[in-house]
Amino acid sequence: MSVRELVVLGTASQVPTRHRNHNGYLLRWDGEGLLFDPGEGTQRQMLRAGVAAHDLNRICVTHFHGDHSLGLAGVIQRINLDRVPHEITAHYPQSGRHFFERMRYATAYRETVDLTEVPVAGDGTLAVTDAYRLEARRLSHPVESFGYRLVEPDGRRMLPERLAAHGIKGPDVGRIQRDGAIGGVLLEDVSEVRRGQRFAFVMDTRLCDGVHALAQDCDLLVIESTFLDEDEDLAVEHGHLTAGQAARVARDAGVRHLVLTHFSQRYTEPDEFERQARAAGFAGELSVAHDLLRVPVPKRR
Repeated sequence: MSVRELVVLGTASQVPTRHRNHNGYLLRWDGEGLLFDPGEGTQRQMLRAGVAAHDLNRICVTHFHGDHSLGLAGVIQRINLDRVPHEITAHYPQSGRHFFERMRYATAYRETVDLTEVPVAGDGTLAVTDAYRLEARRLSHPVESFGYRLVEPDGRRMLPERLAAHGIKGPDVGRIQRDGAIGGVLLEDVSEVRRGQRFAFVMDTRLCDGVHALAQDCDLLVIESTFLDEDEDLAVEHGHLTAGQAARVARDAGVRHLVLTHFSQRYTEPDEFERQARAAGFAGELSVAHDLLRVPVPKRR
């Protein structure tokens, strides 16, 4: 059975707290696992969440601040220690290649896994598989930063009443799906478009075009909301978003489920992030992330 869910490994901004680990997020997408921004302590949080090194297929780093990348050394070494049998691909800003290399080889260990580096140099598509297209968009932060977007290809949903009306049944259903037509009946005559699902991951950034492009029409959006609205000046100065800003992005983009995360240690009341997001007009599903939270990708409409 396929699983599509977000596993939250850490939610703290800049420094961990007693209740929040540094960042770390695993997206389970059917048989693949994409690990985003493994901060310090991610390897232990994986253990607590029941996530194994074998679950990983891609590692996606938005930028090279420590709370988003200091866990790379441990995760990479664990992948090799456990002799993960499949290739793993790492994406990160090309300008930070020297940071990635330092963490990849931070200490001595035996390399047993094919870890392929595909750095991000600009906006565009990073990978295309049968299950999804992975894209990147540039964000606005004091260091180069990119957000990631996963888009499932559109499919088609067969309509039983139209199949019956055209007398198509049994093996012929598979044949028209495969060939696109049968006996003068087109696939479009007996089916409708089933829109592919969309996921986006937006970390440290001010409001910019990339934020809106990543969020557009997402079923699940994970986005930083480091500050509350009353501290918007600090957010702009340090290259971050507030809860209200993140919620307005989600509202305008038609996001179905919004996950707020990456909270400054100055705040102790997470309910206030939800209150401000609702006040900004976001009416969809909303989660204020906490460590070890699991969020399913919304079911298709």
